[in-house]
Amino acid sequence: MPLFQYDSAVLYTIFRLLHYLAILVLAITLIIENRAISPTISDEEAINLVKVDNIFRISAFLVAVFGVILWLGVGKPEAFYGMNLFFQIKIVLFAFAAPLSVYPTFYFFKVRRDRLPENAVPSLVRLLMKLELLLLVIIPMLAYLMARGIGLMI
Repeated sequence: MPLFQYDSAVLYTIFRLLHYLAILVLAITLIIENRAISPTISDEEAINLVKVDNIFRISAFLVAVFGVILWLGVGKPEAFYGMNLFFQIKIVLFAFAAPLSVYPTFYFFKVRRDRLPENAVPSLVRLLMKLELLLLVIIPMLAYLMARGIGLMI
């Protein structure tokens, strides 16, 4: 007999809270990055942005992992998610957001490696970071609608 027996409601609650916590960390780090980025950054700012970006990437990974566990493991029935238009859009946008962060990440690593006192930030880096922020607003709205069963195509 196992020491701890959890029913699916407890597991659902635990993974939902972990999912929300990872989303909160992701949002905070993305906001910090957007506030810290400017047309030029110093070497020290680049080092700090790499640290924040590392936390951002870890939290994005955890959001995805806990989301998949909720979707396929302990959450509502798979059909509830799979047959929901807003869930499908949310997944596509999340998958679209991941590659958006690749170029800024490589830029931060490059600046940290080069160790120049002042670095011009390409406008594309700032644009991609703003697009990620926009998706951070849209995706939770879709999640809210999806969780209420709106968009369910049954």
